[in-house]
Amino acid sequence: MPFLHRRARLTAETRAFFTRHGFLEVETPYAVLAPGEEVHLAAFATTRIGTDGATEPLWLHTSPEFAMKKLLVAGAGKIFQLARVWRNGEGSALHAHEFTMLEWYAPDMSLPGLMDQTETFLRAVLPPVVTCRGITNALASFDRLTVADAFTRFAGADVLATANDADALARSAGAELRPNETWEDLFFRLLLERVEPRLGRDHPTFLTHWPAAQAALARRDPADPRVAERFELFVCGMELANAFVELTDAAEQRARFTEDRVRRHALYGPDWKLDEEFLAALAFGMPSSAGIAMGFDRLAMIASGATRIGQVLWLPPAED
Repeated sequence: MPFLHRRARLTAETRAFFTRHGFLEVETPYAVLAPGEEVHLAAFATTRIGTDGATEPLWLHTSPEFAMKKLLVAGAGKIFQLARVWRNGEGSALHAHEFTMLEWYAPDMSLPGLMDQTETFLRAVLPPVVTCRGITNALASFDRLTVADAFTRFAGADVLATANDADALARSAGAELRPNETWEDLFFRLLLERVEPRLGRDHPTFLTHWPAAQAALARRDPADPRVAERFELFVCGMELANAFVELTDAAEQRARFTEDRVRRHALYGPDWKLDEEFLAALAFGMPSSAGIAMGFDRLAMIASGATRIGQVLWLPPAED
């Protein structure tokens, strides 16, 4: 109960913060025609039955991102949502198949501006020093590190010079390439084994400017099109948030979705239809914006000092 009382207070403080900063709280549908386009996220399927008995396949969303961007196109301005989201096949001390996502979007926001805002939010709802899962972070300062610099520092590899060349990345990192391992596979193996364990150890760390292929919904950096304007935030050694300066080009977004769908269907089989309404909204015109998705349950863990996600869920899964 102490963990849950702290979560309840965190929820109230979060709503107060965003209301105070001029954000509008929104609610979007959970059962949708297209739950997302990530290659490796599995969704929950359901069926809508109409009053005439007709049926239509729906999916529980993996993020409210598409819906919230449609609201940006409609002129909603600065918006936030505490949304329940579902990701099938997930479960661990840090993962639940059903969890809460805090997402917010701000028109005309830059990537550095969003990092500044994220720091301000965390300092508003957390104490100056937090400890979670044995790792202590001071929130007085936040580190900002590009993916390229992190791979050079912690993996000895040049990810940009070796882009899409798995053999070259393996040689650069001094790693043995596994059978059928792609560049993307090796990139994530090095990220998980060598880079992420070094992030968010003393201070929270923003890992920024990801290779463009690893940011399907983010805008390419105008100064270096090899990378996208994306960051992930690590606090107490945990990934807490994922953020983009949003891609607003409908043609480029369609091309990226098509590529991701080919890869996903090759691995897992056919699934949902493309969200044409979302692409039409982009074509109509979405304002330049930045947005962030933060794992609210993990934030509650950090706030309360919980060691596993089930401690901050009101009714955790039976297997927790």
